[in-house]
Amino acid sequence: MSAQPHEHLTAAVLRPVRGHHAFEGCVEQLATAIRLGVYPVGSVLPPERELAERMAVSRATLREAIAALRQAGLVETRRGRGGGSTVTSQARSRFTGGLAHLPAATAAEWLDALEFRRVVEPGAAYLAARHDLSEADRERLTDAEAAVRDATGKRAHRQADSRFHLTLAALSGSVRIQEAVTSVQSVLDTMLASIPSLDTNISHSHQQHRLVTQAVLAGRADRARAVMEDHCDDTAALLRGLLA
Repeated sequence: MSAQPHEHLTAAVLRPVRGHHAFEGCVEQLATAIRLGVYPVGSVLPPERELAERMAVSRATLREAIAALRQAGLVETRRGRGGGSTVTSQARSRFTGGLAHLPAATAAEWLDALEFRRVVEPGAAYLAARHDLSEADRERLTDAEAAVRDATGKRAHRQADSRFHLTLAALSGSVRIQEAVTSVQSVLDTMLASIPSLDTNISHSHQQHRLVTQAVLAGRADRARAVMEDHCDDTAALLRGLLA
């Protein structure tokens, strides 16, 4: 008989997520619930309707999140009568990049980097937007944003993404911020290499890059900082859910 989830713990780990880009929040909560044994290996996740209502998201968003869990090897889904998403015994063996496999000091460094990034990169966007950028600077930023969208392949996309963030840091005019963003992007690169490339998250990321670029070019410093904060939060949610 399949192991049954500890239903009394569901309310503790699955909560309503914010409506803006709720996909990442769903992935984080469901992956955490699986990893913590609320839904043990062999158990079936609750019906989509129940999960969607509990997390206050649409069924479409929930299905995207479950598809991400499949890519990460955490669940297998069968359609039709008697189907559902089953927590797979391959979840841990296929997903070998998790923090549980790292030295404690390295795991702590990775999680600290997410907090550090949440402070530094929105600040870089804010300062860049406050500067009177030259035409060459404006072109550098728009080209860097377009290069991320045009990149093909996980490695090329990750490098283009890093270059976009480093370009923003350079436009901040602060050498220390450039050093800080370079440092955090190096750690982030290692972390992102350890999880699957998720199309929905990449689409959200592209939209956020575009909005940050528009805000910087328009000189809207507060807007640039707020969008970058959302961007950092979404990435951190995925990484915490799939790696923590």
